[in-house]
Amino acid sequence: MPTHLEREIERLKRKTLSLSALVEDSVRRSVRALADRDAAAARHVIEVDDRETNDMEVDIEEDCLKILALHQPVAIDLRFIVSVLKINADLERVADLAVNIAERAVFLSEQDPLDLPIHFGVMAEKAQAMLKKALDSLVNMDADLAREVCAADDEVDDINRQMYAKIQAAILERPSRVDGLMHLLAVSRHLERIADHATNIAEDVVYMVDGEIVRHRSTDFKSQI
Repeated sequence: MPTHLEREIERLKRKTLSLSALVEDSVRRSVRALADRDAAAARHVIEVDDRETNDMEVDIEEDCLKILALHQPVAIDLRFIVSVLKINADLERVADLAVNIAERAVFLSEQDPLDLPIHFGVMAEKAQAMLKKALDSLVNMDADLAREVCAADDEVDDINRQMYAKIQAAILERPSRVDGLMHLLAVSRHLERIADHATNIAEDVVYMVDGEIVRHRSTDFKSQI
């Protein structure tokens, strides 16, 4: 017969996974809205997804604090609660970044197409793949999968630097389109930040499963993959 604490932790896990699915959908929808110049889809992220995410994030935090206060968990249960608190905050920030991308998508959909060889497909795919893998590692409590996420972060950082150089060159060539190009630069930064938060989540999964703090150790991860 599960204890009351076990039931509370299981319910908290289900809520965290529901939030994860919503955030993942928001990122996917915002990136697609940008590519398709779909203002309606972008506004759905801004007006609907963001509100639902904020409500769920507050609910999960309150549950974590209630469990800590009422049950005083120890060992792996304590690690789980602490990790969920941190993952919850990272998921909310990823959702905010999806909103930021959606806002850029709305603006760009109202402008003439830039018609430049600046595409976010590869970068968006890598950032989304990192987020999905981080959330899969959470679902499966898989520390090895989480370590793969940590090892992949530099790839997105490199693409962000390349994108910055491309957009900087485009601004010099077409100063009249600087507003749109600055929005594209912001999208690149937002995608890079999503990858960073995916890495944070993965690091917390490693802590949750193995009890090991692995921040600032991306070089170690590369040697292990």
